[in-house]
Amino acid sequence: MAKQVDKPIDKRTDKRADKRGFPRRLDIIVYPGFKSLEAIGPMSVFEYANIHLQRQGKPAAYDVKIAAAQIGPVRSDTLMCLEATKAINPLALPDDAIIVGSRHIRDALEENGAIIDWVAHVAPKIQRLAALCSGAFFLAKTGLLDGKHATTHWSVARQLQDDFPAVQVDADAIFIRSGNLWTSAGVTAGIDLALAFVEDDCGHELALEVASDMVVYLKRPGGQSQFSTHLLSQKTAQTNIRELQQWILSNLHQRLPVSQLADMAGMSLRNFTRLFQREVGSSTSEFIETARLEFAQRLLADVSEQAMPVKTIAARCGFASDDHLRRVFQKHLHLSPTQYRDSFTSLHNDQDDDSG
Repeated sequence: MAKQVDKPIDKRTDKRADKRGFPRRLDIIVYPGFKSLEAIGPMSVFEYANIHLQRQGKPAAYDVKIAAAQIGPVRSDTLMCLEATKAINPLALPDDAIIVGSRHIRDALEENGAIIDWVAHVAPKIQRLAALCSGAFFLAKTGLLDGKHATTHWSVARQLQDDFPAVQVDADAIFIRSGNLWTSAGVTAGIDLALAFVEDDCGHELALEVASDMVVYLKRPGGQSQFSTHLLSQKTAQTNIRELQQWILSNLHQRLPVSQLADMAGMSLRNFTRLFQREVGSSTSEFIETARLEFAQRLLADVSEQAMPVKTIAARCGFASDDHLRRVFQKHLHLSPTQYRDSFTSLHNDQDDDSG
C-alpha cells in the first residue's frame, strides 16, 4: 500500500518525483459492459489531484486517457458511455494502467481477447498495472497472478479461485499490491486504490485533499476488511440497534459496558443482548472488540501516526492497556501491533525503492 511523505511533493528535492516523472501517463482500460463507477471514481481522483497541484503552481501529475480495443464510445453497465481516445497498443505504453471490472466477467473475457493479449505483453514493461474488482480476471487469465496474492469483489472471489486455482485469492482485502500488479475489491475500492497511487506519487497531504474533495474516507488500508464493522453496521435492519452501532463506532475510546448500551437502547439487558446478537450476528462485546481492532489497524498502518506509541493507540481505541491490545492482535491476526506496524513501514520503504 502506498504511504505518505510529510509535506506536498517538490520535484526539485523529492527522489520519488524524480524517479516517477510527471505527468504520469495513465490509461483506464474499458470495454463494452464495464462498470461505470469503477472508471469514473479513479478518473475523478486523478483529476482532483491535478487541480490541486495546478493551484499550487505545480505541474499536473497525471495524463489520464480512456483506452479500449478501438477508439470511440464504449457503453458501460449503465446508460453512460465513455469516449475511448486511445486504442490499446503494445508500442504506445502508459506508465500505469487500470483495468475496470464487469458484472459479467466470463463473457467479458471471451469478448475481449485483445485486452488479455495486451495485458500479457505490457505487464512486465509498465510501472503499475491495476485491476479493479472482477478486472482481476484479466490478469489471472494471462497467468500473471499465479502464485501471487490478489483480491476482487467478495461476490466473485470464489469464482476467481475456482477458475484460476494457482492464484492466492484474499476475498477480504480492500486492495493488494504484488510487485507492480495491484488488485482491488469492487466499485468504490477503486477509489481507495487510486488514492493510494496519489499518496505514493505525491504524498499524504495531497491524497487527503483529494479525499476531502470527494467526501470519502482517507484512507482504508489495503489490508482492511471488505466487511468492516462500519459497513456491516449499515446493514442492520433494526433502527435503534443500527444507530447504537454507529454511536459505538464514534465512541470507542470510552468504556462501553453492555448495561449502559442496553439503557441507551431503552431495553432490558436480557432483551438487548438477544436482539443485538440476532441483528448483528455477533455479541456486543465481539462487535466492540472487532471495531477497536480495526481502529488500531488503521492507526498503525498510517505513516503519519508512526511516532504514536502503542500505549497511546491502545488508549485511543478503548483497550484497557497496551497489553490488552497485544492480546487482541495475537488472537485475531497472530502478530503483535509492532509487527503489524513494521510490515507497513517495510512496504513503504520497498515502494520507494521500486518506484520508477
